[in-house]
Amino acid sequence: MKRILIALAVLLSVQVADAQVKTPDAAKKAVESAEEAAKNEKKALKVGTWIKLAEAYVDAYSAPAGAAWLGATQQELMLVMGNDKPTGAEDVVVGGEPYRKEIYATKEYYYNQNGQLAIINVTKPVFEDPLANAVAAYAKAYEVDAKQSKVKDICAGLDNISKKYLDEGMTKYQLGDLKAASALFEKAAGAAATAPLSQTDTTALYNAGYTAWAVQDYERAKGFFEQCLKAGYYYDGGEVYAKLGEVYTKLGDAKKGAELLEEGFVKFPQSQSILIGLINYYIESGENADRLFVLIDGAKKNEPNNASLYYVEGNIYKELGNVEKAIEAYYKCSEINPAYEFGYIGAGILYYDQAVKLSEEASNEFDDKKYEALVAQFEQSLKNALEPFEKAYAVSKDNELKVNIAEYLKNIYYRFISNGPEYEAGYKKYDEVVKTRQAN
Repeated sequence: MKRILIALAVLLSVQVADAQVKTPDAAKKAVESAEEAAKNEKKALKVGTWIKLAEAYVDAYSAPAGAAWLGATQQELMLVMGNDKPTGAEDVVVGGEPYRKEIYATKEYYYNQNGQLAIINVTKPVFEDPLANAVAAYAKAYEVDAKQSKVKDICAGLDNISKKYLDEGMTKYQLGDLKAASALFEKAAGAAATAPLSQTDTTALYNAGYTAWAVQDYERAKGFFEQCLKAGYYYDGGEVYAKLGEVYTKLGDAKKGAELLEEGFVKFPQSQSILIGLINYYIESGENADRLFVLIDGAKKNEPNNASLYYVEGNIYKELGNVEKAIEAYYKCSEINPAYEFGYIGAGILYYDQAVKLSEEASNEFDDKKYEALVAQFEQSLKNALEPFEKAYAVSKDNELKVNIAEYLKNIYYRFISNGPEYEAGYKKYDEVVKTRQAN
């Protein structure tokens, strides 16, 4: 029942068709003309000169992508793209998903299984990083804008550039180029921080840090995550603390990493990532893991009626291998809040995981008596999981969660389907739940 962590907090901005998109050649000429104006001593003193140059660079950035927009179908694009035809096409897999890739002179279009444009990848830009030049031009515009008459326009331009960097960063991320994605997210944060916009874009900073962490560039990741903490941004219930704690450990300062994890645990005691980081630290360092229970007890004193804290305690005992204490903590959840399903889920998963481990051991055992003993233990663990999963299913009000619980129950009942009609009935009941959800 582990929740899949969404790696990036950014979504592609909505793009619409723009009939005014310049051709790459026209965009290049517009930039050259605007640059000439900026070199003129008198014109260089006018804010409009620099805004025009910035806009020309943004147009040059957009030109190679063409008039397409995300979500468009191939049929829709045929109406707006005129003579801009693909030079080739192929079926590819990106991030585990199938796409139809069309190849053009300056870009690649990736269509998903619904026939909609999902990714635009520019392969031949008009200039190398024109958005950086646009940021510099907007900064110069602000510098010469003595009356500050164009501050609003300059801010809008910088914000637009930041979003374009975010979009391109996501594109690179989707295509698996995490190093390039990280650099683009950093540029998005830089554009947002440029005066007069002067904003701290925590989404861009987190994404830059996450992708740097993903390619093991820990020193660089550290800087971004620390900026997130400074800005009071923790992402997804404390994930910044978890990542920064790991980064410090990877850089050889495990003690500092543990301090950050403890700080994060106090603020986000339900964070599984922080908890696992702390458990790993205490196990690997040889220090007394009782510190974890001191932390959780402090959280209980502040929130004595918070059932989820006992769920966290159960997870601690589970990771430390104390099954009896883990089950006790999981069941304590329902005493505090009978409607809280996660305590039952925790107990069910513990028994289920225990059964999976025993099954693996049995499959590798060649001694018949030992094999039979392991199979008996395996079956008992599966049966132990039935009660907590049934209780979780009964109290949960979350339909998606109920389907996930039903998956476990279906598998367990199927294992014992020949043991009696109650097992066959259980299998049919939960198999129907799963099938109904899949059909919808």
